[in-house]
This record gives sequence, C-alpha cells and structure tokens, in this order.
Amino acid sequence: MKNKIRHLIAALALMLPFAAPALANEGGPALDKADINIQDTESLQRGAQIFVNYCLSCHSASMLRYNRLEDIGLTEEQIKANLLPEGAKIGDQMNISMDKKDAKAWFGATPPDLSLIARSRGADYLYSYLRGFYRDPTRPTGWNNLVFDKVGMPHIFWEWQGEQQLKTEKDAEGNEVHKLQLVKAGTLTKLENGKANTVEYDRRMTDLTNFLVFMGEPAQVQRQQIGYVVLMFLGLLLFPLVYLLKKEYWRDVH
Repeated sequence: MKNKIRHLIAALALMLPFAAPALANEGGPALDKADINIQDTESLQRGAQIFVNYCLSCHSASMLRYNRLEDIGLTEEQIKANLLPEGAKIGDQMNISMDKKDAKAWFGATPPDLSLIARSRGADYLYSYLRGFYRDPTRPTGWNNLVFDKVGMPHIFWEWQGEQQLKTEKDAEGNEVHKLQLVKAGTLTKLENGKANTVEYDRRMTDLTNFLVFMGEPAQVQRQQIGYVVLMFLGLLLFPLVYLLKKEYWRDVH
C-alpha cells in the first residue's frame, strides 16, 4: 500500500509542471490567440512605432536600448528621425522621465517596466488585454478590462477601438448575471466605433504584441535567422556524405 502511495505521489509530481498553466488560467477569461510572427520585420517596425508613441510615455523598457531596433530592419537614421525622443542618444535605454511617485499618485500604482512583460505574461495574454477594455463608470479612469479586472491603466487606444461595454445578461429566473461572471465569460458589446475598424485595430494590437515579444528577447530574431542558415549549411554538407556512406555500406549487397 505504501509503495502505491509513493508511486501516486511521484506521478502527480511529474504531472504538476504540465497542469500548472491550465490551473493558473482556471476561472479567468478565455484568451484570444495572438497571431504573431517574430520574423515579420514590418510588423515589428509598426509595433515599435506604436510602443514609442503611446506606451513609452508611462511605461519604460529599461532592458532595451534604441540601437537594438536595428535588429528589426531600421537604420540608425530612421531610429533617430522617427523613434528617438528629443535629447536622447541612440545607445540610451528606453526609459521614461515620469517620476514614480507622480505615476503612483495618478494611476494608483507605478506603471511597470515592459521589458519582459511578454515573457512573464505571454503573447495571448497581452493581445487579449489590449483588446479587452470596456467602459466602467465605477473605476477612477472610467475603464476596466476583461483580462485584468480593476485595472488602473486607462484605455489609451480608445480612439482607435471605440468604446465597449459589458453585455447585460440574465439567468433563467430573470436576475441580472453577476458582473464578475460576465468578465469571466468575456462578453462585450460595441457602444461606439473608433477611427479604426475591428480588423484594423486587431492588426495594430498584433503588431504591438509582436514588438513586446521581440523586446523580451531581442536576440531571438537574429538567432532564428542564423539557425535557418546553419540548418541549410548542414543539410548541404551532410547530404553528400550520407549518400556516399550509404553507397559504401550497400555496395556488397546484391
């Protein structure tokens, strides 16, 4: 009996790493799939522009320097002309000038550094978060989020997306469904259209998510490109050797 218990504990321990992600998201809203492609340099460039123009006002990315944007196909001149803040140098870190105490007073919490946000949260989480804002008059900013309930961040892209609200639902007895249940179900309705249609807004948020993934590990773009070249080289080099070796082994077989 003791051996069976030990075996059961060992099996559960082996299964825990695989079950943890599923348990972590249990009860939360379903996440939308982020259709990102780290090799799409045009998408990364558009995402970088969105990040610098909208996100970098409050959120820093201190683990990334402006010159690393050359890895996504931008030249130093393009970075200086379009993305570099006034007074900053090409080798500077992507920091903000906002005082942390002021930020906490304005938003209720200091906006986090986004350098590794994609590695800690995942692309699907970020993509769903960026698309999940809705009007909530009970919040200080007037906004809430399906993925991050009671979020302190205002919806900075509302002019693009427009305004959404939680859909009102009732149960079989006619009682209004609890708000938290609606948040978990992810039911939103459009109040007002923004400047961008739904497809265009989703594409922009995909580009931003793509850049946030790149920002978490900038070397991965170059690393993957080198990996393809290495695999092609090994394939071209090894194929003749394998073919000759095969002929050598089978030459006496009739």
